[in-house]
Order: sequence, then structure tokens, then C-alpha cells
Amino acid sequence: MKVVGINGSARKGGNTAEMIERVFAQLEAEGIETEMIELSGKKMHGCIACMKCFENKDRKCAVGNDFMNECIAAMDAADGIVLGSPTYFANISTEMKALVDRAGMVGRANDDMFARKVGVGVVVDRRAGSIQAFNALNAFFFIEQMIVPGSRYWNMARGMNKGEALEDTEGVETMDILGRNMAWLIKKLG
Repeated sequence: MKVVGINGSARKGGNTAEMIERVFAQLEAEGIETEMIELSGKKMHGCIACMKCFENKDRKCAVGNDFMNECIAAMDAADGIVLGSPTYFANISTEMKALVDRAGMVGRANDDMFARKVGVGVVVDRRAGSIQAFNALNAFFFIEQMIVPGSRYWNMARGMNKGEALEDTEGVETMDILGRNMAWLIKKLG
């Protein structure tokens, strides 16, 4: 069993990555393999609506000149997917939005290839706006027919500078519980 986590933050190894790692720690404790993909510094752009993915049906985006197909392949191979994003102007990052749009189209074009995988969103904010970012990630999971476990609170933590989210006691606890619930669900479905 494997879970891939994709960090949509422009800051590699920042608060969003640290919260994904909290989820990963619980998964790894249950014997589930994890892999982190950082979008920071990677070339990513949005969907161009060419609809070639519906013609090709090859589990790839037809636009192959960026990092997107590596992400889609990792998501396809995983049993569970963690999508993490900081909150930028009350929404997910542009890199994460590009991933959601393009992976979403490829998934739907290829017989709903993400259906019944376990998906969780992890969001970090400085002060507010995170619920909309959290909803954007959940909208992706639901339209892709994925199964979404919950936690004790919405999957968000607060922090701006690196390490500050780890000081958010409730946010850290939320991620730990989320990781345990995700592990439980993956094992039940496996």
C-alpha cells in the first residue's frame, strides 16, 4: 500500500510539507509507504482544454512539456493521495490548481482512474481563507469519486514562517488523527 503526497507550496519543505509529513508519520507507523512530491520550482501550467486526453486514453495529459505527467503517474499508482496547499488569496496555489484541473481531466477521460482511491486535503493558512482552499481540494476528490476520511477538525493548520504550523497544537493533532483515519480506511479497502 502506498500514499503519494503532493505539496503545492512555492516553498519546498515549508509548513504545508510539514503538515503532510505529520499525516505520513501515521501512515508509515501502519506500514504504508509514502512519497512526497514537491511542486516548488517545477514547471506547471494549467489545462489548455485540448480534450486530447479523451481521445488518447493513455492515462496522461497530452501536454507533456512540464512536470504534470510525473504527478499523474504517481497518483495513478497510489492507493491514497494527499494534496497539500497553502492558502493564497482564499484558495489553493496556482500549481495545485493546475494539478487539480489537469489530473482531474485525465482521470475522467480514462474511465475514472482515481475512483475509490483514498484522498485527503491538507491546507495551511496564515490567518484565514483556508476553508475555501480545503473545499477546492475536496471538490476534486468528490468529482473523481474518491473516498475522503475526516479528522477531528477540518484539515488545516495555521502558520506563515517555516515551522510555525508545527506550533499550532490543534492543527498538528488534526493531521495526526487524519493520518490514522486514512491508514485505517486504506487497510479496510485493501
